[in-house]
Amino acid sequence: MTIAETYALLSRITAYPEKKERLHAGSEAISRHLQEQSLPCTLAPFAAFIAPLNLAAIQEDYVATFDFSPTVALYLGHHLHGDNRKKALYLIRIREEFRRYAFTPSGNELPDHLPLLLEFLAYLAQHEGAEVRRAFIAECVVPGMERLIAGFDRRKSSPWQPVLEASRLICLTDVTIPRR
Repeated sequence: MTIAETYALLSRITAYPEKKERLHAGSEAISRHLQEQSLPCTLAPFAAFIAPLNLAAIQEDYVATFDFSPTVALYLGHHLHGDNRKKALYLIRIREEFRRYAFTPSGNELPDHLPLLLEFLAYLAQHEGAEVRRAFIAECVVPGMERLIAGFDRRKSSPWQPVLEASRLICLTDVTIPRR
C-alpha cells in the first residue's frame, strides 16, 4: 500500500462513519500496514468494537466521542491554541497550504479537522515531493495529534483511540524516514 493510499484510508476511517464496510476494510488494511512497518499499534480493539454494531450505533459513538468531548475533538487547532488569535493564524496557514498545492477540500469542515488533514496528506503524497508532505506533517499535524491523543488519557478508554494512535505513528514514521 502506498503512503497516499494509507493516508486516504486513515482519512476515511477517522471521518464521520458513512459505511460500516468501509470502516471494517479500512481498519484491516491499516492493521496490515502497521504490521508490515513493525509499528507498535493494533486496531484490534477498534475492529472488535465495530464488528457487532450497526452503522447507527457506530455513528452515535463517534459523535459522543468526538463532537461532545472537547478534550478529544478532531480539530487540531483547538488542541494547539484553544480559541484565540493563534488558532486563527493556524487555520489561515493551513488554508494557504491547501491553495498553494491546489487542494480542494471535500465537504465543508474547518481546515484543521483531522480527517481533512489526512486527506490533504494523501493528496500531497500523490502530487508533491515527500519533503513538502513531511514538513507539513512535522509543523502542522503531529503537534496537534499529540495533544489530541493526550486528551484520551483524561477520559475513559475509547475504541477510537487506537485509530488515532495509528494515524500518529504513521505520520511520525513518514516524517522520520531517512532522506536520500
